[in-house]
Amino acid sequence: MNPSHKQLIQIALVVLLLIGCVAVLLPFTGTLLFAVVICLTTLPIRNRLLTLCRGRSNLAALLLSLLLLLLLVVPMALLSGSLADAVQIGIRQAKPLLESGLPGEAPAWLSGLPVVGPDAAQYWQDLAESRDEMNNLLRQVFDPTRKFALAAVSLFAQGLLQLVLVIFFVFFIFRDAHLYAEALLTGSRMLAGDLGERMLALAEGTVTGVMAGIVGTAAAQAIVAMIGFLIAGVPGVILLTFATFFFSMVPVIGATLIWLGAAVWLYNEDQGGWAIFMVLWGMFGISSVDNFLKPILISRSSSLPLLLIVVGVFGGVLVFGFIGLFLGPTLLALGQVLIREWLARAGPDSPDALPTGTEHQP
Repeated sequence: MNPSHKQLIQIALVVLLLIGCVAVLLPFTGTLLFAVVICLTTLPIRNRLLTLCRGRSNLAALLLSLLLLLLLVVPMALLSGSLADAVQIGIRQAKPLLESGLPGEAPAWLSGLPVVGPDAAQYWQDLAESRDEMNNLLRQVFDPTRKFALAAVSLFAQGLLQLVLVIFFVFFIFRDAHLYAEALLTGSRMLAGDLGERMLALAEGTVTGVMAGIVGTAAAQAIVAMIGFLIAGVPGVILLTFATFFFSMVPVIGATLIWLGAAVWLYNEDQGGWAIFMVLWGMFGISSVDNFLKPILISRSSSLPLLLIVVGVFGGVLVFGFIGLFLGPTLLALGQVLIREWLARAGPDSPDALPTGTEHQP
């Protein structure tokens, strides 16, 4: 056989093998990436456990995996179940309105609203008298709300399964962490020398910083929210605290859904003063934490703009599902830092740049 033909066949076989490997790993790309992110973030805890376990990596990886199950999966399972129950209760309470219509008299609290109360009460009576108009309005509100709630339940259920799979991968990555670390270091040196090693260290610092910013801010908001719930006497404090933690990772509207819902519940229970307190606590306490704590934590590794955080969260959810809440901003921050580093090294003042006027010398 011609040597050139033999070489082409070998290259084709290698390419086909690589395509097959990519096809097999593609469904698990997001899960594997998130497992790597968690491993980088919790590496100090793993090293501490490894010392306590006297170098037994299997035991250290198992203990850390069980800890992650306890901190992430168990609250996520409880929250998913409670969210599903709330959606079913909401649907059952809304169906009678579609079947029997609104009561003829507007509620007293609606009529008593300042400025808009009389007009709102009149509009209520008009809707009650016009069955067709009322049904159309209710369907316009009910159908999108029902679809959104069911989509949220589905997202949380999917996130629960993804988290279990992520922790499964975390166990094996941590068990053989020294092998993977050595392979990454060797590969980065082979590809780009000292620059590759520096980029690897930069990536590790960026991933850790962004995760600390996102998760740390969510934890702080959850603690502040828990204090407010306890003061106002809102039931289900533990569940609401975990819900605040997870929803706080969604920018702008995340935590607001929880504390505003608690305020509405307090108002319906004729506790108007505590409802006002909950709104003020949410606006100036819970939500304000995100404004000053997250930039401080993230800026320790990279100055990630709010726009990239928002795009990273929603884009990550669309691409990777629930774990995209964490993975999206982390990937964008890492890409931003690496591009800035590359541009800085390729600039005219870089030590790697050629002197002016030497580019075209023979």
